[in-house]
Amino acid sequence: MALEKLQPACGATHKTKRVGRGAGSGYGKTSSRGQKGQKSRTGYSKKRGFEGGQQPLQRRLPKVGFKSRVVKPQAINVDKFEGILNLDEITVETLSTVVKIKAKKVKLIGTKAKELKDKIKDANITTSGK
Repeated sequence: MALEKLQPACGATHKTKRVGRGAGSGYGKTSSRGQKGQKSRTGYSKKRGFEGGQQPLQRRLPKVGFKSRVVKPQAINVDKFEGILNLDEITVETLSTVVKIKAKKVKLIGTKAKELKDKIKDANITTSGK
């Protein structure tokens, strides 16, 4: 199989516009930038979202959307669930038999939570007691 010269299809490419090369070129003098104004100057670049002095859309709309990456524990009041006090050891699996757990971390709160500190065997479970 002989390798042929690869080239774009006929009409697929255009010559680059060479501006500022005299009046006869058609792109001389103002180099197709029009007359005066900000857009005709060298180094002009429009800011992203600029709307000609009108308040941009991203500033007209309210700020929305933030989700904290900090995982907050689900608080479970021990006083409301008597079954927690009867557990021999407290892990996420044993707690889920008594209470519906939605979060990955759990914090036991209430007046009797301090008594359960010794029964906790899971790192994802904490108590309000010190």
